[in-house]
Amino acid sequence: MLIDSHHHLWKYDPAEYGWINDEMSVLKQDFLAPQLREIAGSNDIDGFVSIQARQIVAETRDLLKIAATEPLIRGVIGWVPFAEPDVASAIDEFADNGLLKGFRHVVQDEPDDRFLDGTDFNAGMRNLAGRDLVYDLLVFPKQLPAAIDFADRHPDIPMVLDHIAKPAIESANFDETWRRDFCELARRDHVSCKFSGVATEVRDPSWSIETLRPYWDVALEAFGTDRLMYGSDWPVCLLATEYTRWLDTVRELAAPLSNDEQENFFAGNATRAYRLA
Repeated sequence: MLIDSHHHLWKYDPAEYGWINDEMSVLKQDFLAPQLREIAGSNDIDGFVSIQARQIVAETRDLLKIAATEPLIRGVIGWVPFAEPDVASAIDEFADNGLLKGFRHVVQDEPDDRFLDGTDFNAGMRNLAGRDLVYDLLVFPKQLPAAIDFADRHPDIPMVLDHIAKPAIESANFDETWRRDFCELARRDHVSCKFSGVATEVRDPSWSIETLRPYWDVALEAFGTDRLMYGSDWPVCLLATEYTRWLDTVRELAAPLSNDEQENFFAGNATRAYRLA
């Protein structure tokens, strides 16, 4: 089994995806179910988890609509306005949809590094408790201290950290502050982690497996083979790598693991964390 725990879909519209700038021209096109099927067929992928890319409730509806007719999509992580008074009703809209696995907010783009301390946001987050829904954490390393406190405030909500918290990767400089805070977050048993979206964080002119290996080693040691999972961040990963190169690189990094450990990393952990069918 191979489950890609992190990918995006969109019908490209510059007004809807303003974060895609002129340096990201490869992303200025449609990435929908037909393209997903091509990726799956070329790489023997059994299923995907679709992750929100727009902060509007319509994004959740759109992803669920696609997932309803595309068997490759095993689950959806949508968006709701956690800081708004009507967040409970927004969540209730999707309560009976088994493909909805949780929600995410693009915290990395918030100007306040302590955004996750917000009273209204935390009040909204408490609506996830007891619903068997996951919250995906998307943060930069500078936001990890707030993420640690956030995880401590919500021990009853399963969380998944995206992209190992997006450290700035340079072969000549390893971010020890990232390591410290990342490993501290990993001590929370209700938090899992995706080894995804890593190549796009490389600041060197090019990257190789050896560029990424120190970050793999830290992630594996911190989260272990029971809470670390494979993800691609396709199509955003195309800014730094073709899909097959990324998958081959991660397979080589994971090669020393036992068969059972590899099964956990490449499928089992995502299946359990997101309750995938």
